Amino acid sequence: MGVDLEAVKEHLKAFAESRRGVEAYVEPATNVSAESIILIATDGEWTRRAIGSRRAAFETASSIGLPVYDVLLTGYPGRMREWNSRQRREGKA
Repeated sequence: MGVDLEAVKEHLKAFAESRRGVEAYVEPATNVSAESIILIATDGEWTRRAIGSRRAAFETASSIGLPVYDVLLTGYPGRMREWNSRQRREGKA
């Protein structure tokens, strides 16, 4: 099953336009997940989508005007972990 890049781009663009300080992180494929892109806002809220390839991830983020990083080089920002912790404490995760 292929990735619908237009649908992915629409979702990511809507997320980025409705939140502040969004950055993109490219995640490698694993045994259980495909190559993906994760957008993380200033407050740590995030969204993830399968993207198909590293090239597609970098091109998609750039086309939306987002800074884009390789998560293997940068790691995940602390604000994402903090957001996840808040969600668990509030019973939302």
